[in-house]
Amino acid sequence: MAGTGLDLRATLQHIVDTATALAGAHHGALALLHGEDRRVTDLFTSGMSAGERSAAGPLLDGRTGALGVLVDDDQAVRVDDLTAGPRSAPPPPLQVRSFLGAPVRVHTEVLGVLCLTAREPGRFTDTELALLRLLASQAAAAIGGAHLYEAARQRERWIEGAAAITRALLAGAGTTDALTTVAERARVLSGAVAGVILQATPGGGMEIVAASTPDDPAGLVGTAIEPGAPVLVQLLGGEDVLIEDSATDERMTTPVRSRFGPSMMLPLQSGGRLIGTLALPRRRGDAPYTETDRLLASQFASQAALALVMADAQHYREQLAVYEDRDRIARDLHDLVVQRLFATEMMLESTRRKDTAGDSGTAELLARAVDELDSTIQEVRTAIFALQQPPAEAPTTFRGRVLRETGGAAAVLGFQPSVQFTGAVDSLVAEPVDGELLDVLRGALAAAHRREGVSAVEVEVDATVRLPDGGAAVRLVVADDGRAEDGSRSATVTWQAPL
Repeated sequence: MAGTGLDLRATLQHIVDTATALAGAHHGALALLHGEDRRVTDLFTSGMSAGERSAAGPLLDGRTGALGVLVDDDQAVRVDDLTAGPRSAPPPPLQVRSFLGAPVRVHTEVLGVLCLTAREPGRFTDTELALLRLLASQAAAAIGGAHLYEAARQRERWIEGAAAITRALLAGAGTTDALTTVAERARVLSGAVAGVILQATPGGGMEIVAASTPDDPAGLVGTAIEPGAPVLVQLLGGEDVLIEDSATDERMTTPVRSRFGPSMMLPLQSGGRLIGTLALPRRRGDAPYTETDRLLASQFASQAALALVMADAQHYREQLAVYEDRDRIARDLHDLVVQRLFATEMMLESTRRKDTAGDSGTAELLARAVDELDSTIQEVRTAIFALQQPPAEAPTTFRGRVLRETGGAAAVLGFQPSVQFTGAVDSLVAEPVDGELLDVLRGALAAAHRREGVSAVEVEVDATVRLPDGGAAVRLVVADDGRAEDGSRSATVTWQAPL
């Protein structure tokens, strides 16, 4: 359909050319105006050179002169001689006298003006005036159709975006990832240069906690609106805030405001709960947001807030189910597996001690079986401890921190390293030894990843080591089956420190 994208521009240019030709005018122009300030946002001309087009600026000012009358009175205007009377004379380069203009009105709003000029005075008649009114109505119909089409497409994009956000959030993501996802989709839909999420701080201000921008995001995340800033009353109250120029608006106090122009700040709230604020700043000099933009973005923010609340609830339910499963598995391992292994170890130890036949082979085999069972019990107890730790929280015990390091290395290695603890490591290993040990452990795991052919890594932390002087020490041993520097098929890192 005519009236969308390039089709609209071609249609408006055709209307200007037709009006100029049929009226026998020297120049024709269709100026599209922006809102209350009547600034010319687009200009279609016919019969004008580049110099004349540039010189036509004062004549096409929608606030003064003949065009100002057109917008104010909302009526077609015919002027037989622009050089006479109170209206502004044309710039000398144009050398025109006669003027004919009609407003381009969509419903009750004047969106532009269609005008013709001629060099001789009294050139236009009532017939040309009627023709211009007709062509202005055709331009209004084209613009109105384009606006309706674009509004429908824009609404469709925002609805699709809100649905995509809901699907993405319910698919599972961390809190920061979820907020960044909302900021990214809103930025793209609104044509903003950045999308940021602000949340309230304990001190009564707000801070940017997530940001999306194709430019350098440095300095955005962590930027705070200090308590007492004028805009906070509206933001913390859950109100929409529409800003024409962030750099000059007195309500804006952040140090990054100078980078942006028009902006929308919309509450993310659902069920009376204010999650935060979605801010969508554009570049300086970009077109300001319209009321339609604000309405669609506000609806998107409400849907995104609901999706965030639903995603949180789903995450808590899934986390609770995981905790329940981990508790059950840990109980089963402790009550059944460990107890049975321990009982078997005791039976084998008793049998070895009762072996009075002096069969050294049998005794050695039994001793090896006892050692294997003891090692297995240590591995199972480590697994039980890991299952009892909340996965989403940072571990506070030394044992938990070691397990976190090996768990993180598993994602890189492609398998889970084996970990064994000996002794009361949580109570014996303290600062600064624990930090040193963890540094060595990280380095050893990284080295194992760099070696070829590594398919197994064994980590042992022993807090029962005795030094020659009788003092206590902790020993870390990290062994893997990769190829060492000397070509052997095993690489081992051993580290020891006094407690």
